[in-house]
Amino acid sequence: MVDLQNASSVAAVIRDHVRAAPDDLAVIVVPDVDADDDTRWTYARLDAEARKVGAWLRARYPVGERLLLLYPTGVDFVAALVGCLYAGMAAVPAPLPGRYREERSRVQGIAENAGVCAILTDSENLAAVADWADAEGLTTPVVATDGVDLPDPGAWQPQELDRSALAMLQYTSGTTGAPKGAMLSHGNLLHNVENQRVMCRLTRETRLGGWLPLYHDMGLLGQLVPALLVGTCCVLMRPASFLKRPHQWLRLIDKYGIHSSAGPSFAYDLVRDRITDDQLAELDLSRWRFSAIGAEPVRPATLDGFIERFAPAGLREDVLTTCYGMAEATVYVSGDAFRPPKVTTVDSELLEQQRFVAADGADGGVGMVSCGTPHTFDVVIIDPTTAEPLPPGSIGEICLRGGSLATGYWNDNTANAFAWTTDGYLRTGDLGTVHDGEVYVTGRCVELVTVAGRKFSPQDIERTLRARHPELGSVGAVFSVPLGEADAATDALIVTHEISGRPTADRLRVLAEQIRATVVGEFGVPVDGIGLLRRAVVRRTTSGKIQRATMRRMLLADELTAVYADYEPWVVEALQARRREPAGV
Repeated sequence: MVDLQNASSVAAVIRDHVRAAPDDLAVIVVPDVDADDDTRWTYARLDAEARKVGAWLRARYPVGERLLLLYPTGVDFVAALVGCLYAGMAAVPAPLPGRYREERSRVQGIAENAGVCAILTDSENLAAVADWADAEGLTTPVVATDGVDLPDPGAWQPQELDRSALAMLQYTSGTTGAPKGAMLSHGNLLHNVENQRVMCRLTRETRLGGWLPLYHDMGLLGQLVPALLVGTCCVLMRPASFLKRPHQWLRLIDKYGIHSSAGPSFAYDLVRDRITDDQLAELDLSRWRFSAIGAEPVRPATLDGFIERFAPAGLREDVLTTCYGMAEATVYVSGDAFRPPKVTTVDSELLEQQRFVAADGADGGVGMVSCGTPHTFDVVIIDPTTAEPLPPGSIGEICLRGGSLATGYWNDNTANAFAWTTDGYLRTGDLGTVHDGEVYVTGRCVELVTVAGRKFSPQDIERTLRARHPELGSVGAVFSVPLGEADAATDALIVTHEISGRPTADRLRVLAEQIRATVVGEFGVPVDGIGLLRRAVVRRTTSGKIQRATMRRMLLADELTAVYADYEPWVVEALQARRREPAGV
């Protein structure tokens, strides 16, 4: 068994696997689960390709430089990642720039913040990436690692590294603002994967895999990197394949005997809703033993619905494991595998007051899903405003300290000064509590909805609306907007939500009225504006997190296209006045 606790670096561990089992499979890339045209690389092949990249990099750049990795899911990304680690340089994974201005600007911001010395991609995307770099004014060289004349693997020379060396900059998803680059060392990766190995019972025989993008922490640090450090195989499919045909994810798990997979909450709802009975009948999920679920607070209905739907295919009730994690913690913070999901019913009125108290009876309670035990982290709950510790049973900002924690954000002193405390804790920005030794996450600090001096979790409002109104889709964004003069601003409560199907205009008008009535009846506050949206309009991060701040910005900029909108007259006037203000006011 590999000794991750005492290993010197990620590169050293992978090289040990190469020497011990060169012919074992390291990665399988599956373009189409129904075909037999997958690409398979052994540890020997991966090592050879990574040494080529590593030798090429070392001939041009000093140890410690940063490389931007812009690849689709595939073996070329894996070779580039390991090549960076072999060269003693830091990988900076990011999504391909895409077509939309917001996507392209995000990647440009990552490149500039990281100060990368080169941009690595593949031949298929070279022209598009080069055009993007030129349009953004980047002078950084763009190289296709599968097309450039790389040196012989023998030209690579091992680089002496220790656990403190920077392994990668993992940029946050940007749920509430600009992405920040968490500085993850080799020691962070080794420490966190050792925790995952113990929790998930990973061995050389337990395959990992799924559809998650490799530039995101859940896909990279929760699937690919653990597989390479444990010495097993990671099976990959592209995210687009999952989104087009969600059941292909489960076909992948069945066909390739995957032990461990993962996905954000929306993915489990999507595959449950889209799979047909005939497709379900062809699945055997009995070998699937662990699947992390997280990113957003998880609804009990998501867990129950998925388990019930796929039990006939052999899915065990203890496969879904709700977890808590983030880029700054090298992904995994808490979770308890191989047990049924744990749901605690809490008093809904006290929950509104940021108190977590188990409900006495069935009435008046709301089910909160546990994210498990933080086995190797110290966790404290503080007041988000004063930073003072809160008593047990309080909901506040979750703060973490442990060996997997990043050393800070790259090139961002302002964020570091706020997020990292003098005693080594990270202020996560997440709201939650610890109850009976387990973490419960309720939302994000900056996303709390403020109306008439009262604070609400937007997830609570969204969840209640979906439960009462089946015509609403699975994704919505509730937020408040301060409108009016700065010294007398009024917080407007805005509900935006996707709808299912194509209801008539009359039905949409009635639905909007019903939404108002539900919020007033359940939360005691009026709704000042409603935007009912087509599918895929609500903005989400790559892990499925709702970007409520982006939705607020789109409303203010008049960029939100709704199939039905109903705003109070004072809100319309205030928005028009706001939009007439000069930029920067």
